[in-house]
Amino acid sequence: MLLLGLLTISSVAQQKSSFQELNKSDNWRLSFDDSCTKDWQSHWFLDGLRATLKNTKDGMIYSAGTVNKDDACHAVLWTKNAFKGAVKIEFDYTRTDARNVWVNILYIQATGHGKPPYSKDITEWNEMRIIPSMRNYFNNMNTLQVSYAAFTGDNTDPEDDYMRMRKYPRKEGENFQKSTEIPSAYFQTGLYKPGETYHITVIKNDDEVFFKVIGSDVEKLFYWTSPKIKEVTEGRIGLRHMYTRSARYKNFKVYESQ
Repeated sequence: MLLLGLLTISSVAQQKSSFQELNKSDNWRLSFDDSCTKDWQSHWFLDGLRATLKNTKDGMIYSAGTVNKDDACHAVLWTKNAFKGAVKIEFDYTRTDARNVWVNILYIQATGHGKPPYSKDITEWNEMRIIPSMRNYFNNMNTLQVSYAAFTGDNTDPEDDYMRMRKYPRKEGENFQKSTEIPSAYFQTGLYKPGETYHITVIKNDDEVFFKVIGSDVEKLFYWTSPKIKEVTEGRIGLRHMYTRSARYKNFKVYESQ
């Protein structure tokens, strides 16, 4: 047990070191920069008819529809730009809901899987996502999903959140929950308290994804590695709010490796 503990400590230390090295690298080129205080439509487009977006001096308030378990009340906000290769994503995130159910999602470099009518350029089938049902994404897109500020649909405990990574698409005939997950999930993170602002930095590089969260009195790093991550090489960044979820975003930036 002692050896296992020492190996875990060593692994975490290596992850932190690797993140710091990547984050400070001079190879990043700023490709997308939105303060989120001006017209959101200059930089983004939206899946979902019932979502609302409002730009304020404090950032972009983004709310999904208000009807629980109504797929039409899901929402996905996409960057107009697409990004290739290694990417670094940074933004300030503040929960504006107090919901203890459902999920926020970051989609990293999404394209269609390429089989008609789901062409790689997702703007060519925007109309098919007017009702942004989850299955239309995990069945038909090639992308990475990171769930954060996330809860199960029947949760009642505000401390029982989780973070999880998935790789789309689901293979035909296989279970979505099992076949798309990239281990391991994290539980009860102690993060994403309503009204508190967190600075999030996400780096996707080769077969690794780092997800760093800094709050006023907390700093945590989450990490995943898998050969499946290499299968995502380009695409748009997306922000999904499942029904009834809302948050404020500010200073959203995306860097590509030079």
